[in-house]
Amino acid sequence: MLKAVIVEDELLSADLLKSMIQDHCPDVQVIGMSHEVSSSISMIANTNPDILFLDIEMQTGTGFDVLQSLASRRFKVIFTTAYDHYALKAIKFSAVDYLLKPIDVLELKQAVSKIRDNEENKSEAKLDLLMRNLLQTKQEDFSISLSTIEGIEFVPIKNIIHLEANGPYTHFFLKDRIKLMISKNLKEYELMLSEHGFFRVHNSHLINLKEVKRIIKSDGGYAVMSDDASIAISPKKKDELMILLNQKIL
Repeated sequence: MLKAVIVEDELLSADLLKSMIQDHCPDVQVIGMSHEVSSSISMIANTNPDILFLDIEMQTGTGFDVLQSLASRRFKVIFTTAYDHYALKAIKFSAVDYLLKPIDVLELKQAVSKIRDNEENKSEAKLDLLMRNLLQTKQEDFSISLSTIEGIEFVPIKNIIHLEANGPYTHFFLKDRIKLMISKNLKEYELMLSEHGFFRVHNSHLINLKEVKRIIKSDGGYAVMSDDASIAISPKKKDELMILLNQKIL
């Protein structure tokens, strides 16, 4: 049986989440609920839960205030929020689970299932990465959590040169000639990285615009990257790519 604590700003929302857990997650027992920051910190320290359902925005502070005040974070965290919060980007980069309100039963069950089936998922390391990302003043200094066959890599975004699709997998090409294979498709990373200076120049390629050395117009057109890789450019993407590169130069 997994022990859970709910930290939720609104009483009705907390009661609803508790009912959903009781009805749809029979192996999870809610052992405590709190509606503000200070009492939740002492409750978590005293009860030592396996799962913490943590509201991002509360009247007395934020869920991140709760995490910063706890010396040990061995529990798994599932964030909850009523809207597309500014911090969700940092949460996605650190691969920590979250639920958007109103909470969907299927998404709740999936989040709990991931925790149940993956006991050693480096939860504390992911939370540490999240807290570091939240402290960054520049998004280019963010790091991203990448799950490989060997384990989890925490990679600074600025170290990524380009990405390549390979069916359901994505190959990351990093500085120092490092290559990682990740079991997620390229579209998912395009959505995450497009606001960080990355551009999909081809159906199979996403590049870091800061790592482009030159553009070659012959042979259909391709970009030469800082690792000397030649990346084909789709004819439909050429004009948009040149506009972005000119903006970068200016």
